[in-house]
Amino acid sequence: MLGSNYTFLVDVNHEGQTYPAVYKPSRGEQPLWDFPESTLALREVAAYQVSEALGLCFVPFTVLREDGPYGAGSLQQYIEYNPEYHYFNFTGEDKNLLRPVVLFDLLINNADRKGSHVFFEEETHKLWAIDHGVCFHEEDKLRSVIWDFAGHTIPEDLLASLASFLFHLSSDPAFLTPYLSPEEIAALRQRGERLLASRLFPRPPADRRAFPYPPV
Repeated sequence: MLGSNYTFLVDVNHEGQTYPAVYKPSRGEQPLWDFPESTLALREVAAYQVSEALGLCFVPFTVLREDGPYGAGSLQQYIEYNPEYHYFNFTGEDKNLLRPVVLFDLLINNADRKGSHVFFEEETHKLWAIDHGVCFHEEDKLRSVIWDFAGHTIPEDLLASLASFLFHLSSDPAFLTPYLSPEEIAALRQRGERLLASRLFPRPPADRRAFPYPPV
């Protein structure tokens, strides 16, 4: 699969069934100046855990595998979708479904939300979001193509999910400690608390680049 980091489409055999999955070994990650080395696979798993804890459930099932053919890495369920149908040509109705993704990206501090990283499953039209290796930095790194709701009020159901998540994170942060540093978990909590207090989707920052490159 295309990308700057090693990414493999693999078959996973489980109880007599074969499932397609995406394997990203840590040893194939290109070093980044602002993220600790060999942590992108861990962040992929952390993003799945946060999506599940929020009740959003749009990050495909993702685990850390120590015994991959190229060593430890993330293993994620592969979703069948049309790669030609992405954010930049979504219908207005489908774009309107992206508020949960925007809240999620604000919370996890997603530094690379490209237009192709959100899509709808072909058979069910379920919304999915992928590629979360460059997330959870302590400093503000949010870069996204999805600013449609900037300045809008965050819906009450999403605020309720966020409040429940923050309670869970404060009472039992152990579900993220294998994947993120204590400082990153503390920053995650602080971002959530700010969102809960403001109740607004923020506008793009004016003091730095707010969009990823390339955008798709």
